[in-house]
Amino acid sequence: MRGDSELYRILAELEIEFDYHEHPPVATVEEASRYWKDLDSAHCKNLFFRNHKGNRHYLVILEHSAILEIRDLEQSLKQGKLSFASPRRMKKYLGLEPGSVSPFGLIHDHDNHVHLFIDENLKDSGKISFHPNLNTASLIISYRDFLRFLEWTGNSYEYVKLYG
Repeated sequence: MRGDSELYRILAELEIEFDYHEHPPVATVEEASRYWKDLDSAHCKNLFFRNHKGNRHYLVILEHSAILEIRDLEQSLKQGKLSFASPRRMKKYLGLEPGSVSPFGLIHDHDNHVHLFIDENLKDSGKISFHPNLNTASLIISYRDFLRFLEWTGNSYEYVKLYG
């Protein structure tokens, strides 16, 4: 299977079942959506931000078709001015390369530095999908197991209304 072998080990340890789907490399949600048409799950847009000082980092997870302006996001999150985190920061905190952002990258955030903001519209999802830390596959897990995974990571998270 393509993806992060450490992630697969942790999912097995947590007894989290998943459906695995390979696809060509996809760097954007628009590209990935071509391969999701037959997959029964909520698909997400995962955005990695830093605050103005660069001392706080945030992973924002929202429904893939949501259109979101950074200015609106700043007002919703009340974290000050935000900008996309650099590839160097992404590697440092999530162990990921651009185009592969996923909450599964939190397995590499041993200091629980990254805070998650999860779109409240995803709460009612039965299943949810993310890259396995590599953008050539997607894993579908139950939303309940996603929450168990987040509890395991120890990273802080909260629900926010991001749009609509």
